[in-house]
Amino acid sequence: MYQLIFILVLLIVTYFIGTYLEKKHYISIIEREKKLNKLPAIAIKTPPSVGDFQQQLVLGSVTISVDYFKRFLAALHNFFGGRVTSYETLLDRARREALLRMKESAAEQNATLILNIKYETVSIYKGRGKSVGSVEVLAYGTAMIPE
Repeated sequence: MYQLIFILVLLIVTYFIGTYLEKKHYISIIEREKKLNKLPAIAIKTPPSVGDFQQQLVLGSVTISVDYFKRFLAALHNFFGGRVTSYETLLDRARREALLRMKESAAEQNATLILNIKYETVSIYKGRGKSVGSVEVLAYGTAMIPE
């Protein structure tokens, strides 16, 4: 009986803590996106033919872990089927954070444009069984720095 109570308390605590931290992270992402919105990051490969630019590889990487409550929800979705929305928010935050870190790196070098952006996503810790524990997202591209 105590084990069941412990698991329920753990689920409730991780739900509230995870929700709080996720909201806090989204607020940070939105604020930083507003600041870096004037630095375009696009997927075309050919640089513009106007002016002289120095090209520099820039990247941003982030690792984000899943909380216990989301892992529990994902296990239910795996059992019953359907969209695993608990992991969708995890990947959304990771991609946006990686893009922001790449843009911040480019802004430090006074870049005016980032070309040929790509994403790489990998699960770096599987946890027990096949459940996802942590994901890493790497965003990279070519920063165009005016000479």
